Amino acid sequence: MPSRHLRLDLPASTVPERVRVAFARLRSELSIPEGFPPEVLDEARASALRDDYAAERLDLRDLPFVTIDPPGSKDLDQAVHLSRSGAGGYVVDYAIADVGRIVQAGGAVDTEAQLRGVTFYAPDGRTPLHPPVLSEDSASLLPGVDRAAAAWRIELDERGEILDVTVRRALVRSRAQLTYTEVQDALDAGTADEVLVLLREVGALREARERDRGGVSIDVPEQNVTLHDDGTYSIELRSVLPAEGWNAQISLLTGIAAASLMRAGEIGILRTLPASDPRDVERLRRTALAIGIDWPAEVPYAELLGTLDSRIPQDAAFLNEATSLFRGAGYLAFQGPVPEGSEHAAIAAEYSHVTAPLRRLVDRYTTEICLALSSGGGAAAVPSWVVEAFDDLPKTMSRSGQRASSFERASIDIVEAALLTGAVGQSFRGVVVDVDAKDPRKGLVVVDDPAVRGTVTSGSRDLPLGESVEVELTEVSIEDRKIRFSYEG
Repeated sequence: MPSRHLRLDLPASTVPERVRVAFARLRSELSIPEGFPPEVLDEARASALRDDYAAERLDLRDLPFVTIDPPGSKDLDQAVHLSRSGAGGYVVDYAIADVGRIVQAGGAVDTEAQLRGVTFYAPDGRTPLHPPVLSEDSASLLPGVDRAAAAWRIELDERGEILDVTVRRALVRSRAQLTYTEVQDALDAGTADEVLVLLREVGALREARERDRGGVSIDVPEQNVTLHDDGTYSIELRSVLPAEGWNAQISLLTGIAAASLMRAGEIGILRTLPASDPRDVERLRRTALAIGIDWPAEVPYAELLGTLDSRIPQDAAFLNEATSLFRGAGYLAFQGPVPEGSEHAAIAAEYSHVTAPLRRLVDRYTTEICLALSSGGGAAAVPSWVVEAFDDLPKTMSRSGQRASSFERASIDIVEAALLTGAVGQSFRGVVVDVDAKDPRKGLVVVDDPAVRGTVTSGSRDLPLGESVEVELTEVSIEDRKIRFSYEG
């Protein structure tokens, strides 16, 4: 689910030394590895040329898949092709990197991946789940080369509802590596080919079906930290393009399709999320007040989020804060009938992670489950190494997910503290969005410019929850990832 994204939009040489040191210290605190052990790299290089399933692969190299990712991406998990069906609906072909062909259960690469769980992202770079020789080369769906894939075929009716689902091991060849901007520009100019036109069409239909289910997607804008000529820094929001949402819907569609296979086959690993805590919703309402978002009391948050546009600065700021609603996500491994608590509340459906095996450990396991079920072999055909992981894998993913979230949050704290360095004693306008239940003189404030949050204390009176206030910056520390304000009333 969505999280806040922050990127340092400046050369590494211009990143302040204190910020670089703070990132290094954070990685050490959270045991985020800097590289891969020699034995892992050796095994990765040796396995890059192996394909244990070559004889059974469906040849789909004539199907003109394309990848759609941020500029400069090399770890390409997904390639898409869309077409119309003869019955008036659509056919979605979705190729997912077949990591299971090269990562051997219990081997050095697998053991290291178990320790990491996910790829870790920070404003100054990322720490990959797999060695780059795999994730950015032999397993990546790069254009113009043959690649092993798990090829999903999802048939939809004219409303975008799922009619049929299959997944097979295949050999694919992507025709082009596109960026979101390139896709959006081609669609806006009317020069896009049929595949991209159908991406927009199917994506919009799936967004409508999501609204029908009561689900919600948040277009979280990327926060770019920019260095100005005068040596100061600022946060600039990059709005989310519609093409990003349509592309995301294809991934969500595949995860929902995977969950349907698992339910029917009575074996699987689902991604779950409980309903939002009412306290988080109420806190978000105060944030809406803080930045001027009109949120009528009778309107549920899912309906409000669907009306916002990340290209509008105040909407973008609110969407960033709305990520706080998605807490408590987990993984549910099951054999037999699906237990209670299987739904993902934000998607409003059962859902499984299957589309990012280069960046997320669990997707390798769920892909193998779906391949076995789609082949007609049933639960008995699921590899033993997958079933044996059912007890520990949800715990592994929970730990790595929490570590990744802590890493991302702390990274943002570092950058926000850097933005306010030198501003101690200055006043800012903001809104108190949370107050400590035990001490109403302590709380959380979101200031207007720059759009950062920090703790706030009042010396003599209770903090005015939900009200616009003037606060003074009293402490800022890059090293301690701390921003503190005071309020005098």
